[in-house]
Order: sequence, then structure tokens, then C-alpha cells
Amino acid sequence: MRSSSPPVSSDQRRIRTIALIVATALFMEQLDATVLSTALPSMARSFGVHPLQMSIALTSYLLSLAVFIPASAVVADRFGTRRVFNGAIILFTLGSILCSQATSLPLLVAARIIQGLGGAMMVPVGRIILLRSVPKSGLVSAMAWFLVPALIGPVLGPPLGGFITTYLSWRWIFFINIPIGILGGVLSTLLIPDIRESGPTRFDFPGFLLSGVALACLTFGFTLITRGSQAVPALLLLAVGAAGAVAYVVYAHRRPNAILDLRLMRVQTFRVSTIAGSLSRITWGAVPFLLPMMMQLGFGMSAAASGAITFMSAAGAVLMKALAGPILKRFGFRRVLIWNQLLATVCIAACATFGPGWPLPAMFVVLLAGGFFQSLQFTAYNTIAYAELRPDRMSAATSFYTVFQQLMLSMGICVAAGALAVSSALAGHASPHLVDFRWAFLVVSLASLLCGPLCAKLPDNAGAEMSGHRRKPTTTPAEENS
Repeated sequence: MRSSSPPVSSDQRRIRTIALIVATALFMEQLDATVLSTALPSMARSFGVHPLQMSIALTSYLLSLAVFIPASAVVADRFGTRRVFNGAIILFTLGSILCSQATSLPLLVAARIIQGLGGAMMVPVGRIILLRSVPKSGLVSAMAWFLVPALIGPVLGPPLGGFITTYLSWRWIFFINIPIGILGGVLSTLLIPDIRESGPTRFDFPGFLLSGVALACLTFGFTLITRGSQAVPALLLLAVGAAGAVAYVVYAHRRPNAILDLRLMRVQTFRVSTIAGSLSRITWGAVPFLLPMMMQLGFGMSAAASGAITFMSAAGAVLMKALAGPILKRFGFRRVLIWNQLLATVCIAACATFGPGWPLPAMFVVLLAGGFFQSLQFTAYNTIAYAELRPDRMSAATSFYTVFQQLMLSMGICVAAGALAVSSALAGHASPHLVDFRWAFLVVSLASLLCGPLCAKLPDNAGAEMSGHRRKPTTTPAEENS
């Protein structure tokens, strides 16, 4: 009997192949992050430090990403996407091996920075490959294929990390990346196109230094301010970071090829996606840090038991991928971004009500729904950002967008750790109690509530070429892609 499904063209197969190979890098990064989050309390005991201090193991990696991502587009254009992508996978895998051998928190942080340098080139360059290989009309589908394997990482991460931490040693969690890195490197060498810009590319070294100083000082400043005993150096770092950010803005306005091109913010869809997506990522960046720690410190669960619960959020994200295209086609980007954000925020705020007496099926439902709505939201953000951009600006836009993406994920961890520290101090708790985690979840949820009004400024037909949504526009975007 002949299938009624339409045949898959060679171009569609090529796009899927490229998307899935590039997704190997994102899969490895996401698996590493979720496995590590589950192991943080055990690692804190191994290093003899307070559990809240382990937040720097997450933020140091995100810091490294934020500092080095701006260079990814120029490096890829100069040396070719395939060579840079393969080198990044090797560096990330080497950093994982060094993490497994760390004997103290400072050594772990140093190894995580090396990992971040690999990740800074690995994921953005992979996204550049995808954007340059796929027409805008196929980008929603390509992003879905790109993100599905990456979302399997968070599904496997919590239970796998909990099992390894409980029955083996946290050091084994970093060895997982070795076979994945080898597989990704081999497939990339064989099948990924070597894309580069034909014109000369000039590296903006002054801009790289200014942006690096600003991002590094701001990230570490926010990390240190969560520790009451280090308020003075934290405030000093924040002041230097703010001064560096102002200096970079002044510098970038005078330079046409600045490493982070601020002119991209003149494009409405890119601006809304960057700002609203950043606020949303503050909320969701806190979840992998808060949820496993609340289960273990607040509920008294083992790492394996907490991992068996927290993986449901990622399972919901995987479930959504088949529905992203039809939902966006039916309702359009604007309505999805407004109302779906509200549903996702409610699910995160609901985690504040979790307690040891909650039935497991009820927690599963909340986390499953939260992961579903979160995944839809970020698929929409990641796609609409490129709706009005010319092909020659994709590399610069990817670097710019990814910097803010990683910086806000780091900010989410800092805000969560700060809320825990403040609540614990006010209550006189030596270590966070369940009530402190509840306050932290409510605090980080507030950031997402600001996204709706920003997304409401988009026209009804925003991104129609990508989503296939056809509706009479009520406004005409005045922004120009200059």
C-alpha cells in the first residue's frame, strides 16, 4: 500500500542532516549543563564549600560563553565554519576532561572557562551554518529539527546525573561528553559544508576587549553580590562592568564593523526578540539551578530521586516540537509570544508551591506543561529574531543574539542565588530551607511578566514568511534593516 505522505526532497533531507549534526553540539552542551546541575550539592560536599557557592560553576561557563561568543562570527568567516566547528568540539571535550580531574572549586571554574571557550564557538557557529543553509520559509522546521536533539539532553541529564552522582561519582558526569564529541567531530568533517564570507574580515580587537571586560565584570559582579561577605569587590566589579558597557556603546556607534553591531537593534523583530527573550531567560536560567537543589536540600531527596522528577520539564519541551509549526501558523508569532509567555510564567511560579507532600503526578504535570510552553516560547524567539534580517547580517546577528542569551541565563542563576541568600539571611537559616526556595521561584518569575507588553508591540503579521500565518496587518513596521 502506497503511503499518502509527501516524498521528502533531497533539499529537505540535506537540511535535516545539517540541522541534526549541528544539534549534536547543542545536545552535548545541554546534557552537560543539566547533569552538572543535579550534581551540585554532591560536588559542594566534595570540595568542602557551601552549596550556594557552586553557582559559580554554572556562571563561570556562561561567562566564558558571553566573552568569547562575539568573536565567533568573524572567526568562522575567516577560517571556515567546518574547521571552527570541529575545533570547538575538540576544545569543549578537552575542557570536560579537565573538569573531571578538578580537586577544588577554583580548578573546576578554570576548566569550565575552557569548556565555555569551546562552547562559544561551537553553538553559534552551528547556528550560522543552519541560517546560511536554509531559506526563511523553512527556518521554523529547521529550528525544530535543530532543537529536538538538544532538548533530549535535558531529558536525559537529570536522571542520568542523579544516577551517576548517587551510585558512582560526580566526576564521571564529564566523561559523557567524550564519545558525543568524537561522533559530532566525525559527522561534521564528513557532512557539514565549509561556509565562509568571500570578502575580507577584519577582527575588531578593541571592541572585543571592551565587550569582554564589560561582560566579564558584570557576570562575576552579580555572582559575587549573592555572597554577603564579598559585597565590596562585587560592587567594584559591577561599576567597572557598567563603565565598560557604556564605553563600548560609545565606541560601537563610531565603528561600522563593531564586534557587537548595535545597529541590529533598529530592526523591530530582532529588538523585541532580544529584549523580551533576555527577560524570559532570566526566569528559565534559574530553573536548572533551583529545582534540583530544592528537591535535595528542601525535600531531602537523593540526587537520583530529584533527577527522576526534574527531567519532566525537558520531556514537555520535546513534546512541543511537533506542534510548534502548526501553532505558529495558526496564531502567528505575536499572539503566541504574548499569551504563551504568561502560561510559561504561571508554571514556573507554581513550582514555589511544591512541597514534600505534593503527589508526584501533580509535580509531573506542572513541570511537563512548563517545559512545553517554555520550548514553544524560545522556538518563537529564536526564529522571529531573524525575520527581517538580510542574509549578509546573519553572522553578526547570531553573535549579538547569543551573547545576550547566555548573559541572561547567567543572570538568572545569579538572581536565584541572590534571592536564596537574602531569604536565608533574613530567616536566620545557615543553609537554604524550603521556604527560601519558594521565595526564589517567585522572584525569578517576575522578570517574565515584563515580556508581554514588549511582544505586544509587534505587528500581527510579524514573521509571516516563516510561520505561514496570514492575517491582515493592523500596523506597518517602521523599522529599516540598516
